[in-house]
Amino acid sequence: QVQLVESGGGLVQAGGSLRLSCAAAGRSLSSYAMGWFRQAPGKEREFVASVSHTGGSTSVADSLKARFAISRDNAKNMVYLQMNSLKPEDSAVYYCAAKRNIFTPYSDWGQGTQVTVSS
Repeated sequence: QVQLVESGGGLVQAGGSLRLSCAAAGRSLSSYAMGWFRQAPGKEREFVASVSHTGGSTSVADSLKARFAISRDNAKNMVYLQMNSLKPEDSAVYYCAAKRNIFTPYSDWGQGTQVTVSS
């Protein structure tokens, strides 16, 4: 099991940017594929982005591709989510998650970090 801690959330005006970070403790993140998800009040949790073990392959939700990017630094045991041109509808709790491989569900989750975008 890997412990994940998100940071970098906060209040930002529409059009602004934030970079979320996900730090791991307990194990090397290089053993895991990583993802970001978000959940807004009253809505289901939704996929935001994912990155392969090495960082060589990434995927971002179609509706977010133009504005969001995921990356990782295995040497620092960190995963990042760069969010640009933020909109009020991006307001949500953002979660970092880990899984062993592409065939398994995400098994480890962080506690989330709140992102609020004001109009």
